[in-house]
Amino acid sequence: MAVEERTKKAPKRIAFAVITVSGTLTQREDTMGAAIVEMMSDAGHEVVVKEIVKDDISEIQRALRGMIEDERVQVVIINGGTGISRRAVTLEAVDHFEEKSLPGFGELFRMLSYEEIGSAAISLRARAFISEGKVVFCLPDSEKAVRLATEKIVAPEAGRLVWEASR
Repeated sequence: MAVEERTKKAPKRIAFAVITVSGTLTQREDTMGAAIVEMMSDAGHEVVVKEIVKDDISEIQRALRGMIEDERVQVVIINGGTGISRRAVTLEAVDHFEEKSLPGFGELFRMLSYEEIGSAAISLRARAFISEGKVVFCLPDSEKAVRLATEKIVAPEAGRLVWEASR
């Protein structure tokens, strides 16, 4: 089946959840999470859960487990904690949730980022995977990066990925 056919079969409206990983942000200060909600809503999708958690492996795992178990949620978008500093532990926290990797997401995101920030894109650890039929995206804690990933990749592909993951 061609990509066009799969895209036609994909849900046009998906239910998504947002986890912002930060030790300091409040809901009001969470511009990255707000940008994701705004852009996904503008694309016709619906936010069902939004949460801020600390840069802590167990907190991130608790939040992701809850969203994977939430029957309303089809896509989880995690932003923050994907860098290379010691406190950036999001990817380590989500490792055991990954059932099927989507390496093309990180590759494409780094390519798009390279066009904007040059070789600094080498330190971007954005990634996506499938867990229990849910699509999970892990994005950096930069509003510009979140907007780039959401506009160019997440919003256009989320419905098709949900359809594929549920087959």
